Amino acid sequence: MVVFAMAILLMASLVIMLYFSRKAVKDEALHKASETLESVVQRIDNILLSVEQTTGNFYFNMVPDLNSPDMMYTFATKLVETNPYVAGCAIAFREDYFPGHKYFMAYVHHADSGGVAYSGREIVRDSVFGSIPYYKQVWFTRPMATFKPQWLNPLAGMESDEVPILTFSLPLPGIDGKPIGVIGVDVSLSDLSQIVAEAKPSPNSYCTLIDKDGVYIVHPNTQKLLQQTTVVLTGNEDDASAREAAHAMTSGETGYRPFRLNGNDYYVFFKPFERNAVSGRDIEKLKWSAGIIYPEDDIFGDYNSLTYYVLIIAFVGLLLMFLLSRTVIHRQLQPLNMLTEQAQRIAKGHYDEPIPSSRHKDEIGRLQDNFRLMQQSLATNIGEMDQLKATLQERSKVLQAAYTKAKKADRMKTAFLHNMTNQMLAPAESISKDVEALGSLGSTANAQSIAWMVDDIQQSGDTIAEVLKNLLNISDEEKEPEEGKEVTHV
Repeated sequence: MVVFAMAILLMASLVIMLYFSRKAVKDEALHKASETLESVVQRIDNILLSVEQTTGNFYFNMVPDLNSPDMMYTFATKLVETNPYVAGCAIAFREDYFPGHKYFMAYVHHADSGGVAYSGREIVRDSVFGSIPYYKQVWFTRPMATFKPQWLNPLAGMESDEVPILTFSLPLPGIDGKPIGVIGVDVSLSDLSQIVAEAKPSPNSYCTLIDKDGVYIVHPNTQKLLQQTTVVLTGNEDDASAREAAHAMTSGETGYRPFRLNGNDYYVFFKPFERNAVSGRDIEKLKWSAGIIYPEDDIFGDYNSLTYYVLIIAFVGLLLMFLLSRTVIHRQLQPLNMLTEQAQRIAKGHYDEPIPSSRHKDEIGRLQDNFRLMQQSLATNIGEMDQLKATLQERSKVLQAAYTKAKKADRMKTAFLHNMTNQMLAPAESISKDVEALGSLGSTANAQSIAWMVDDIQQSGDTIAEVLKNLLNISDEEKEPEEGKEVTHV
């Protein structure tokens, strides 16, 4: 009962403690994810701002040479060499801008050298970009139509096999104020993802950046760039939790959502990608969303391990408490168990078995000592009763023998009286017959017959008198010892 009560109190304490601990761990993870997200957003925005400022600076340097097509390759090359985040630069002009060139584009980019840093890659020139003419590609047509600098979704409408890129398009105004061309500066999403991947709050987490359509702009796995978020998250477009998380991110919400991937639980912490306001910077609404994919084991792994350890320690502690309590209680109850057994044996008639003295000075010890004294007193009384019983049994045997003798003597006396009575019966009958015969003779009886009858009556009377005399003598003989005993007693 004590262990059960302790288990209830301990489990209640553990549940409360673990609940608030889990809440604290979750809040800490959310705080850490928020800080990391803010850091990622700032880092990405700094990269974008660096590209924007570099492009703007080169535009001002290009103004005097906008009529020289050969200088466009020089400016494009310098721009790529100057900014480490730029993968390529294309300076394209509207139709028939340069005499002798219906369409003109100066395109310079780093050669793909299998993971080598930009600083070590070769810079090459090219006159085409993608599989369709540049004047039909979005990075050129949209700025020409809107006449505003803007960032374009990766390879939007380009239909190219190039690596995923993010393009900053800056329209070039002419003398008449109308756009004459576009500077397109490319940022490799693979390299941007590797830069951002360094900022992660836990070993297995990673940062992501998606556009308004749910397409990955930044992801540590470059093979998943340009894929839809729901497909990347779970591999199953029908996953409700992935769709909800993707919808929340593309809707510009701030918060977190749980989802599952390959049987594992994850949390995605997200917030809108907000650009910093800088003097001279055109703040456009990109409608991007930054997120951190956080495995649940990274958030609650140590907490869950601690929970298991605490539960194991609590279980072992309760088990040890139970065993210790059981041992102590069993040891303390040994005298009571011994007294119970002794009481049962006493009830069965074993009164002479000794009870040891108690080594305890508590109530149980005093009870054992008192029970021992009671058993000794009971054994003494039972011994005296047994001795008295033996004495009574011996006296009973003597009385039984005397009683038997008395009954035998009484039977002998009765038999003797019967015998004596029988001895008197024949003479009495003879006297009766003779008297009856004398009465019937009358005057006709002769003297001899009468004398014979009288003589016979005399003999029978003597016989009866003799028997009575013997009875009186025997009675006197039995009476004299009894009178002598009475006299002696007196």
